[in-house]
Amino acid sequence: MDDAPHGRPALARGAGQHVLVVAGEPDLAELLTTTLELAGYRISLSGTGAEAVARVAGRRFDLVVFDTDVPDRADFDRERRPELPYRPPVLLLTGCDSLERLVPELGPGRRDYVTKPFRVAEVLARIQVLLRDARPGRPRGNPLRYGDLVLDDTVCRARRGARALELTPAEYRLLRQLLANAHRVLSKEQIGRYVWGEHRGDNAIEQLVSRLRRKVDRDAPALIHTRRGFGYWLGGAREGSPDSPATSVG
Repeated sequence: MDDAPHGRPALARGAGQHVLVVAGEPDLAELLTTTLELAGYRISLSGTGAEAVARVAGRRFDLVVFDTDVPDRADFDRERRPELPYRPPVLLLTGCDSLERLVPELGPGRRDYVTKPFRVAEVLARIQVLLRDARPGRPRGNPLRYGDLVLDDTVCRARRGARALELTPAEYRLLRQLLANAHRVLSKEQIGRYVWGEHRGDNAIEQLVSRLRRKVDRDAPALIHTRRGFGYWLGGAREGSPDSPATSVG
C-alpha cells in the first residue's frame, strides 16, 4: 500500500506469511480475510476453536488471529486438547481485559491482543510485532530485565522485585518498549505507533506513562523518566544520562 494522504504512513504489510484466521461471525471473517490478504499475507480460515487446533496440529502457520467469540468457546475452554508440535504466535481479538485465560491451548507461545471494536491499523501493527519477534534466530525465552524490573514474554508477566505488576496490554507494551530501549529517549510518536499502531494525541501517551509509572515505581527508586520536550526513557537516574548504554537489559 502506498502512503496514505495527509502524510500518514502506509499500514504495516506482510511478506507472504501464512496466517490462520479463526472467526465464527461471517462479516468479521470476511473483513479479516480481505484486509490481511490485501496487506500481503496468505490466509486460511477456521470457524471454530476446535477446527483451529486441528489445523495448527496438521500444519505450520506463521501466526493465528483468533476471535475469542467463536461459537464453541465455552466447550473449547473445558475440553482437553492435544499437544501441538508447534505453537505459533497468537493475536487475540477480545473484549476481555486479561490474558491469563485466553486460549491456553494455543499458548504458551507469544500472545498479544487487541480489544473489540478494533482498528485495522492496530491489528496489522500487532501482527507485524508478533511476526518480527518470532523470526528464526531471534533469542527467545530470555526475560527483559533492568535491575529488579523483569518482563517475561513467555507468560506475559512483569514484576518489580518480588511484586507482580498487574499491567493492561497497553502498559505491558509500553514497558516492553522502554526496557528494550533502556537509556534511550523514545518520542511520543514512537511510543504511540508501538503501543497502538498509530500516533495518538489528547494526552493519551502522558496518561499511559503516568499509569505505568505508578505501578512500576511505587515504593521503589524511579526507573521511568521524562525528558521534557523529547519523550520518555527507562533507567537508573544515578547511572547517567538517557544516552548512556544499557548493560543490564537481558
